[in-house]
Amino acid sequence: MTHRPDCLLIGAPMDCGKRRQGCRMGPDALRVAGIDAALATLGLTVQDCGDLRPKMSAAEDAGSGFQAGACAAWTAILAETAETAMAAGLPIFLGGDHALSMGTVTGVAAHAAAAGRPQFVLWLDAHADFHTPKTSGSGNLHGTPLAYATGRSGFEGFPAVAAPVPDANVCLIGLRSVDGPEREALMASGCSAHDMREIDETGIARPLRAFLDRVAAADGALHVSLDVDFLDPAIAPAVGTTVPGGATFREAHLVCEMIHDSGLLTSLDLVELNPFLDERGRTAALMVDLVASLMGRRVFDRPTRAYA
Repeated sequence: MTHRPDCLLIGAPMDCGKRRQGCRMGPDALRVAGIDAALATLGLTVQDCGDLRPKMSAAEDAGSGFQAGACAAWTAILAETAETAMAAGLPIFLGGDHALSMGTVTGVAAHAAAAGRPQFVLWLDAHADFHTPKTSGSGNLHGTPLAYATGRSGFEGFPAVAAPVPDANVCLIGLRSVDGPEREALMASGCSAHDMREIDETGIARPLRAFLDRVAAADGALHVSLDVDFLDPAIAPAVGTTVPGGATFREAHLVCEMIHDSGLLTSLDLVELNPFLDERGRTAALMVDLVASLMGRRVFDRPTRAYA
């Protein structure tokens, strides 16, 4: 029987990567939606490690919008925590805005490098998050984590990236909002990028299967970063960056089921959940449902919910 690692729930109530506030409530919303129970029902051992707090006091104040110093402090503690957690189980980072991936991805990549394994990243998102602070028009740092994790320059004041993820080991699926400078940088990189036009034409399984086959062939570690706006806002409204035309309920579950079947998942981000924008907790419940699919829930096992 294949060993199933403990699931480590690590809260990252980070809300400093953008101006619109509310993602700091994401970890609690996922807990209230029953993420621990959903995993335990699958026979997994679940440890809730609580919420992280940055070591720099300035990071506690996220009330005035994004702050580079705060984001740098979060990046440092998340990278340290992620690297350590990889030795203890499968960390699931409960966000928090997407700037948290600056820490989680670099932390798990450092662990993979120490273990002599290549790190791969699957980015499920409407946005490429491939800006640097110098190319971003908004200055919002939740649009920069993938550029940071792959070793792009321009992140003065942030921790040095010890083990940048090679571009060739990055796959983005679900893209539908990428601006000019970011598009140019992404196309010049070696990342695999799949927008929703391609998904409409060929289906979502084809690019995902090709990427998972590459991870398996390299005996790689797989980090999945799941942004709420990967999903269509009709089914997941609780995000401050809604973009129409996202993944459907079944497309999203198929992605998660395929990842589970591959047996490759080693770490996970759940980001950009803003409960302040939700409708009776439906987005939080859907995110928990997707995590259950990632960890082994089958279609026939899905519970029926009543919302009366």
